[in-house]
Amino acid sequence: MAQYMDIHHNMRGITADQLEQAHAADLAIQQEEGVHFQQAWADPESGTVYCLSEAPSAEAVQRIHERTGHQADEIHPVPFSVR
Repeated sequence: MAQYMDIHHNMRGITADQLEQAHAADLAIQQEEGVHFQQAWADPESGTVYCLSEAPSAEAVQRIHERTGHQADEIHPVPFSVR
């Protein structure tokens, strides 16, 4: 399965609790689209949120985010990574 990094803009002031709630909402229905959300990060100052997932497609990721009320502004495939 492919990895995707999605980006949400205009979330200035997001708190850790709000990020956790949004991530939990995604996790609650992710299996319906075959998505596995791995991690989320937020920068409340810039209002940018990043989510890393494994999914069959970028469209599947977007469908989950749309259903949970926080549509992604960008979704990028992650062909490979290093640690």
